[in-house]
Amino acid sequence: MDATSEKTEGTTEGTTIGIERIMQMIPHRYPFLLVDRVVDVHKNERCVGIKNVSMNEPFFQGHFPQRPVMPGVLIIEAMAQTAAVLVVETLGPESEGKLVYFMSVEGARFRKPVMPGDRLELHVFKEHSRRNVWKFRAEGRVDGKVVAEATYAAMILDD
Repeated sequence: MDATSEKTEGTTEGTTIGIERIMQMIPHRYPFLLVDRVVDVHKNERCVGIKNVSMNEPFFQGHFPQRPVMPGVLIIEAMAQTAAVLVVETLGPESEGKLVYFMSVEGARFRKPVMPGDRLELHVFKEHSRRNVWKFRAEGRVDGKVVAEATYAAMILDD
């Protein structure tokens, strides 16, 4: 399996999860699906989400037309979607498509703007989990430089 291929059943850790599989794992869809790929997945520990930021993103029409900048809240949402993929990968197929709700966001910092053409890497680290509540620490990086960071908690709901 090469780095761009879809993750399949039985794949070892540290591999890639492509967009088709992400869409099976989490319920988000365009225009709110903010993760294109998840790489370096280590179940129950960490992973890296990839968001290729394009001028075609709908939010750039109003944020800001003269100088397009990805909204910080959407960077945090992309971090959370990446964490949701890690949760599903950790818990297994029975957790696919379940809703995950933010409980808290702490220490959010935005250091540099994320703009069209950037490849936003979302480095997500599980801090702990208890039952259906998970806490994560994340950094957004562009060209190896931290552009955003936050700690957040989420709850996975059973239908």
